[in-house]
Amino acid sequence: MSGTDKTKAGHDLAGPVVILVEPQLGENIGMTARAMGNFALTRLRLVKPRDGWPNIAAQRAAAGADHILDKVELFDTVEQAIADLTLVFATTARAHDQAKPVVGPEAAAGEIVAHVGAGGGAGILFGRERSGLTNDEVALANRIITFPVNPGFASLNLAQAVLLMGYEWFKLSTRGALPFAMPERSEPASQHQMQAFFDNLVAELDRVEFLRPPEKRDTMLVNLRNIFTRMDPTKQDMHTLHGVVMAIAEGRKGPAKGGVLDGAQATRLRALLAEQGQGGATADNSSTVRGLARLLRRNPTDAERLLWQALTKDRRFAGGFKRQTPVGRHIPDFVSFTHRMAIELVNAGETEAIARDRAGRRAWLEERDYRVIEMAVADVERDLAAELARLEAGLQGR
Repeated sequence: MSGTDKTKAGHDLAGPVVILVEPQLGENIGMTARAMGNFALTRLRLVKPRDGWPNIAAQRAAAGADHILDKVELFDTVEQAIADLTLVFATTARAHDQAKPVVGPEAAAGEIVAHVGAGGGAGILFGRERSGLTNDEVALANRIITFPVNPGFASLNLAQAVLLMGYEWFKLSTRGALPFAMPERSEPASQHQMQAFFDNLVAELDRVEFLRPPEKRDTMLVNLRNIFTRMDPTKQDMHTLHGVVMAIAEGRKGPAKGGVLDGAQATRLRALLAEQGQGGATADNSSTVRGLARLLRRNPTDAERLLWQALTKDRRFAGGFKRQTPVGRHIPDFVSFTHRMAIELVNAGETEAIARDRAGRRAWLEERDYRVIEMAVADVERDLAAELARLEAGLQGR
């Protein structure tokens, strides 16, 4: 189940017996077992379950707590179920007007931990879903447990009551130890490292004249320094923050950072892609081709952006085309599998290698019944509407 790490060993603790008196629904028995498993309670006793035992509904609701259900003990009476115990608690939301101590779950858990730790046997009685425990059944207990709940709506689901008791007992038994903590991924940053970062930050802020007016500079610097010292940063935090400041200061570093290619850059990349594509299908060659293709896909030219926006937003073409998508071993600029059509953008001044590569791609696509439309980048940028009309005509002709 979610949150359960089966690679970790659970706690093996000596705890109280959970006793359900005439439970009516198998689902409640299963959810009780699940609540018990959450807090390392393993001993469950049932007194005359209404729908008999075993119960498939209980197994479904247990959500993996089968190790508890497999060891369930059945009894005909409450007296039999508690016969071997030396400290018994009865849970109830109603005052039964009986002269015996009434405690909350935390105090009861404290007594149970001490009693079981001394070698005694302890148990907790939970009553029927509809009516709880009878006066006679409460009379068999040494203590009464009641929960600090809203008196106007005091009824708890059976599994909820078990969970609350299990939580208090487990918390005391394990001294409140949490199952995990925040991992320490790096050493605390030294004062020297923090000062170096701060000096760098201030230098960059001075370059953009952030620390103005001059009379407020000192106050602003104190406030900035306090922001970072309150963080208790690690060395890794300082490395990351330094990188952030430098990235902002230096700005975008070329198209590989997600920029826009100009025509000349796109032409050079396409030339490299064409040359690599002619080198055969070696592993290194294939990796290079994929890398160059990804670079083109992530960094479209202005013409590609214009055409792609039109293809995705214009109702005549919306949803019909994909950009830089492989068709076999080829990657046309745009392709529509529905219309069996590819679009190739032609940059001015392309090399012979690019032209040969495009011609080979075109022949390959046309052999497989694709229609290839070439658009000059200059035409797309100058008169996109005319190129879209030509594309529409091509689709209708298709």
